[in-house]
This record gives sequence, C-alpha cells and structure tokens, in this order.
Amino acid sequence: MIVVSDTSPLTALLTVRNAELLRELFKEVVIPEAVQAELHRTHPVLPEWLRVQTVRDSSKVQAYLRQVDVGEAEAIALAEELNADRLLMDERKGRRLAREHGLAVVGLVGVVLLAKQARLIPSARDLFSRLDREAGVYLGEELVRDALNSIGE
Repeated sequence: MIVVSDTSPLTALLTVRNAELLRELFKEVVIPEAVQAELHRTHPVLPEWLRVQTVRDSSKVQAYLRQVDVGEAEAIALAEELNADRLLMDERKGRRLAREHGLAVVGLVGVVLLAKQARLIPSARDLFSRLDREAGVYLGEELVRDALNSIGE
C-alpha cells in the first residue's frame, strides 16, 4: 500500500516520535520534494524509510497552487501520478481538492484510529493527548470524542 504524505501530519508524528506508525500501516510512504523541504525546517533528519520523489507534471502542480500551498499541491499531484492508495493530509482545502480529483484521503485522526485498530498503539486517547501537548495539534474535543467513540475507547 502506498501513501503520499503532506507535511503537517508527518511533522506531528515525527514530533511525538510515532512516525513509524505510517510505515507499519501503509508499508510505503512517499513525499514530494516540497514536503521534504518543509519537513527539514524542523526535522533535519528524516526516517530512512521515507521515500522522496519528484513530481513529473509541474503544470498540474501550478494549477493546484491556485488553491493550496506548494506542499499540498505537490502531494496531490504525486498521489495522482503514483496512483497512491491514500493521501495523508489534514488541511481542509487540500483534502477537498484531492477528493475532487478522485483521491482517497486520510488525516492524522484517521491514522491514529487505524493504528489503534491494528494494535500498533495501546491507546488512541493517549496519542491524541501527546499530539496536542507535544506537537501543538489541536483537534477539537468533539472530533476526538467522536473518534474515540468510533473505536470504543
């Protein structure tokens, strides 16, 4: 299974030292060069299993830049080029654009729920709390409550 990731979910998971969950869940994690550059601003060393790939169709990226930032634009274009199983993205505009182009999108909340269901983490609640406390990821009480209820936690 191939997942292409945007910057923010990866940054959050790297910050709380749980990025390995992505490799365990999806096997192959690919990022475009713009996402690599964005990640390097706060994480000088990236996991070896993270594959960086150049987007071939720069005209598609240019078209997407009218609606989203460069990391999101390249991630969406790369996910299309690779026929990725999922696109990992949290930003609302980017998710909407990706879905308009037929991509399956998962966000950070979805990754945490998948990790809990796959028994890769003992508690989704604890990981949500760490993401909030250590990475500054605010998800909203209602979203977290609904997510936890969906997995019986």
